[in-house]
Amino acid sequence: MNSDLFMDTNKIINVKNLIKKFGDFIAVDDISFSVDKGEIFAFLGPNGAGKSTTIKMLTTLLTSNSGDIKINGHNPAIEPDLVRRMFGIVFQDTSLDDELTAWENMEFHGVLYDVPKKLRRERIESLMQFVELWDRKDSLVKEFSGGMKRRLEIARGLLHHPKIIFLDEPTLGLDPQTRNHMWEYLKDLNKKEGTTIFFTTHYMEEADRIADKIAIIDHGKIIASGTSAELKKDTKTESLEDAFLSLTGNVIREESATSVDHMRTNRRMWRK
Repeated sequence: MNSDLFMDTNKIINVKNLIKKFGDFIAVDDISFSVDKGEIFAFLGPNGAGKSTTIKMLTTLLTSNSGDIKINGHNPAIEPDLVRRMFGIVFQDTSLDDELTAWENMEFHGVLYDVPKKLRRERIESLMQFVELWDRKDSLVKEFSGGMKRRLEIARGLLHHPKIIFLDEPTLGLDPQTRNHMWEYLKDLNKKEGTTIFFTTHYMEEADRIADKIAIIDHGKIIASGTSAELKKDTKTESLEDAFLSLTGNVIREESATSVDHMRTNRRMWRK
């Protein structure tokens, strides 16, 4: 990647020659990419390709062995607290407190991020209206469906007004209606507030329909990037799913036990 591009202020995420190893295993192998401000960016790959490891480095959960990351001009390894305030994140698995109400989950997050009380209350109401959960603000989260929890997590992730929201498999396990509804919220948010959206998904039709730009990672390396139309053209395929399979192969991938162990470790780090 050209060094001038790495310093481009139009880029809200800049990654250059990023490497992450776990012992002798290279999980992320010298990758470079960038994301424009206000872009909807899909980061795709098979299981174990390096997606989650990359997101963890972008979001301060892991540090790299080498390479550079800039999140809105700041290095997450050097300025983790500052960088954390710039993004919201929705994990594959819910991180809500089931024993608290929807309002209490939002309030706790706002206090954690030092959102002033008056602004916090206004923002909670606005966001819960936005995701159509305001009438359930006093309900315990354990009473919510999976789709409702995911919508609440998105609202919570946006409470401190982040410049970027990271979504790691945000619609996994949701029915098609809920998935479609959620993306309508996110596209509306992107349009109205210019929030950059960085997401992973195994639903190729989502990436095809939603993303402005796509990068595909496999075996720790970015093997293709561009718009959906460009990827289909380059692989001479009719669908993004076919383009993805053409680039990554048809072999079924399974997450390794070590990947799960790393995930658990990183969640503990996040809670700290």
